[in-house]
Amino acid sequence: MQDCTRISPYNQEQGPMGAGKSRRIIPLFLFLFLFFYLLCPLKAVASAAPAAVVPEGPQPESLQAVTAAEAKGDRTEGQPTEREKTDTGSESSTAAAHEAFTGTVTDPFGKPLAESLVELVHRPEIRVLTDRDGRFSISSPHGEPFILMVTRTGYLPLFISRPEHSGPVAGGPQRHVLYPDETSTAPPVGKAGPVEVEADQFGYEQDPEAYLATGNVFITYDSTILVAEKVRIDRITDEASAEGNVLVLGDGDILEGDRGKLKLEAKTGVIYKGRLFLAKNHMYIQGDRIEKRAEATYWVENASATPCDGEKPDWRFTGRELDVTVDGYGKIYHGRFEVLNKPVIYTPFLLFPAKTTRQTGFLLPYMSYSRDKLGVDVQVPFYWAATKNIDATLYTRFMSKRGVQEGLETRYVTSGGSFGTIYGDVLSDRKEVTESLGFMSRNWTSGQRRWALWWNHETRFSNQSYIRADIAKVSDSWYFRDFSSHNYFLSSYSSDQSDRFRRVSFLATESLTQLDSTVRYVKDWTNANLTAAIRYTDDFTKSTNAATLQRYPEITFTTTKQQLLQTPLYFELGSVYDYFYRNTGQKGHLLDIKPTISLPKTLFNRFQFTPYMSWQGTFWSRDDDVSLTTDTRQGERQLFQMGAAVSTEVQKIYAVNLLGVDKVRHAIKPEVIYTFIPNTSQTNLPDFATAISEQNSVQYAVTNTLTARRKDLKTGKTTYQEWVRLKLAQTFDIIEAKRTVETGTKGNRPFSVVDMELDLTPISYLTFAARNKLDVNTGGWTQTNYDLSLNDARGDTATVGYRYTKDTLEEVNLTLKAMITPSLDVMYIQRRNRLDNKDVERTYSVQYRRQCWEIKVSFSDNVTYLANGVEEPDRVYAVKLTLYGL
Repeated sequence: MQDCTRISPYNQEQGPMGAGKSRRIIPLFLFLFLFFYLLCPLKAVASAAPAAVVPEGPQPESLQAVTAAEAKGDRTEGQPTEREKTDTGSESSTAAAHEAFTGTVTDPFGKPLAESLVELVHRPEIRVLTDRDGRFSISSPHGEPFILMVTRTGYLPLFISRPEHSGPVAGGPQRHVLYPDETSTAPPVGKAGPVEVEADQFGYEQDPEAYLATGNVFITYDSTILVAEKVRIDRITDEASAEGNVLVLGDGDILEGDRGKLKLEAKTGVIYKGRLFLAKNHMYIQGDRIEKRAEATYWVENASATPCDGEKPDWRFTGRELDVTVDGYGKIYHGRFEVLNKPVIYTPFLLFPAKTTRQTGFLLPYMSYSRDKLGVDVQVPFYWAATKNIDATLYTRFMSKRGVQEGLETRYVTSGGSFGTIYGDVLSDRKEVTESLGFMSRNWTSGQRRWALWWNHETRFSNQSYIRADIAKVSDSWYFRDFSSHNYFLSSYSSDQSDRFRRVSFLATESLTQLDSTVRYVKDWTNANLTAAIRYTDDFTKSTNAATLQRYPEITFTTTKQQLLQTPLYFELGSVYDYFYRNTGQKGHLLDIKPTISLPKTLFNRFQFTPYMSWQGTFWSRDDDVSLTTDTRQGERQLFQMGAAVSTEVQKIYAVNLLGVDKVRHAIKPEVIYTFIPNTSQTNLPDFATAISEQNSVQYAVTNTLTARRKDLKTGKTTYQEWVRLKLAQTFDIIEAKRTVETGTKGNRPFSVVDMELDLTPISYLTFAARNKLDVNTGGWTQTNYDLSLNDARGDTATVGYRYTKDTLEEVNLTLKAMITPSLDVMYIQRRNRLDNKDVERTYSVQYRRQCWEIKVSFSDNVTYLANGVEEPDRVYAVKLTLYGL
């Protein structure tokens, strides 16, 4: 067994962590702490210290100490240390079974492409380069997803999936074609200037201005390539007549057929029994006669067009004639829409997009049916590419029970770097509604005006500052309850804000209680931040917004903790100024300043000890008409706060060499925080300021973590996974412990609830989290929240969530998703109110995906609870069809 090691504590501050349970839990964790303490006698780190599981990225001081000790001494690169020799184990015992896949990468003419990169999408560390003949062989771990990405400079990337999902990866070598990407670089062959011809044989006919090339003819002219078995070139007319497996590549198009005639300089011509592939928008076109009439315009006789791969496409357009312009539209005369080569719809004229850039036109519609709220619901978007920097989408939405809603979204980018989105919709609601919900009620007749507005804008400056606006307004508090199944805000929601034109940060459903609008200026320095904002809040839980506090403006200035000159002291500052406004109630100015000085110290080379002291000054001035209890509308509050935090950490590292895990690190971090705030008079404090209570307390916490290290013996890559994280915390109130108990009152209760945080990730496919609060005085849970998530490599997922707050909330949320096949998945969502034993939502959906289309069908039963227990049910059916390539 390895020696236990005591390491210097983390050199960083953290907030209070979890601690014991009830009267039984606290002794249990004290016992566990003492058990590991006695099992692992604390020693200084010796020169032969055991290996540490060192996470990637910035490391705490405790881990860096082990790493530094491990790095002492010289060794030859690639030569293992003594510790590595003993811990590595047998590679054959841990390596997973692999399957080989071989193939050849070529250009469209069959020319091998050497040094093309072939890598696994799900495991980018597994990669190979093709040899000089374009061949490659790559191994994939058994049972894992198999998608290859083939890339080469100047060519479009190619994705290769498993030939048969249920079959082996291995198979006969296949040819994979890369097409030139002219958006990044010109094709790697051809050049402007004279025609260059390569062939097995050359000869002149009777006309001295025409010559004949036969056998593997390869012609380049002005970045265009012509390949055929036989080509006759007339130098007077600049015309080439080609026969036998004719292939033309130029301007990003691939054109092939049995025979054809081409104008070399004009780059026009005709191909018979031809096939055309538009690489940029992945469109296949076939016809008896394909005529290229201009640089990007084709006319096709007895034509078909589809973005679907394969000899028998899932869907396609066919017609007697086709006129198509790349990056524009295709027009089919006497056309049909076919599914699996079977006609479904006939039309004498059909217009479809063949675009690679923004183009004006209709988008696919949204269709659903809401039994109780909306009725038949159809939304048809129309996209308008106004200018290079501005586009717009017009939404026309018909709801049989509500009327017609018109919406307009405009997106813009300016030359100065600003960008934004503006959206608005309006509806004359013809539904008559009478209902109550809490303090709100409505008795609407037909013709109620409903509207919504959204504006997101951001301008960034070169001095690390920016201005951003997020304005969200709706006509009434019922808007998101009536349109919760589908609305613009819900469709534009994003949690990561990475998309500049998809930045709605709230879920616009019936559970939304308030809507915030802000405009802010933010300036960042290395150690400070200034934010000036105007914030307006719509409170949906009240019948009127007159008493809701608004901030006009709010200005905050904060600094990070930094060393004070050359002293051992550290300084940080927090400050905020608000002008609180509302029509009813107290309003006025509020300034809050809080500087803090701390003195971090390491005691006995084991404990991190940080005492601190702060002063907080709060100043206010009221300008409302509410009656006063004093003679002045101005006031101030000053108070001092002091305290200290002490923490340490002990750890032990185990060599396991099991199931791909070579080491496991167990760490225990206890900490204690003392806080003292004296009693300060706050009798004149306005209600828009936060009261600060007297405090004299000790918070104690302990954190347990288990972290596993995995090392891939083949690639040498090291990964880390935190298996277990458990935090327990509790506060002891010294003031409450000293309180004199009066007759007839409850006894002293100095112990607060126990906060518990538990995270389990024993394997990458399973996670469990718990956030609970235990009242040690009554022995009951005041709050319990559990989340369990399961998933697998196929994409199957199952999540269960449980929410409980004593006397307020108890619900269960369930989401199940099953991948029936790689193309078909089903999903079930249920939200159940355990207090009433009734379902709030039940949703069933089926989604089917193919290479060039997908369809999603869903059915939902939703219930909204109104005042006096009245239920408002709604049933929604929705169908969403997506045709890729349009």
